[in-house]
Amino acid sequence: MQLDALALAGAASVLSAGVMLLLGVFGVIGVYEGAVEAMQQWHLFFEPTLVGTVAGTIEAVVISFVFVYAFAWLYNVFVR
Repeated sequence: MQLDALALAGAASVLSAGVMLLLGVFGVIGVYEGAVEAMQQWHLFFEPTLVGTVAGTIEAVVISFVFVYAFAWLYNVFVR
C-alpha cells in the first residue's frame, strides 16, 4: 500500500499549526506553562506573543511538512 505523501504532509502541517496556535494562546493566559517553555526551547521563533505565535506556527508547518513528506516518500520507496 502506498502513502499519499502530499496528503499526509498536509495533514501533519495542519495539525502542527493547530497545536502551535493553541500553545500560543495557552502561553498568553498562563496555562500549560511547561509545554509552552518546551516549545520555546525546541522552536527558534516561537514565543507566547502574537508575532512569536505566528512565526512559530509557520516554522512548525514548514518543518512538519518537510519531515513527514520525506518520511512518506521513503516509506513508499522501501515498501514497494
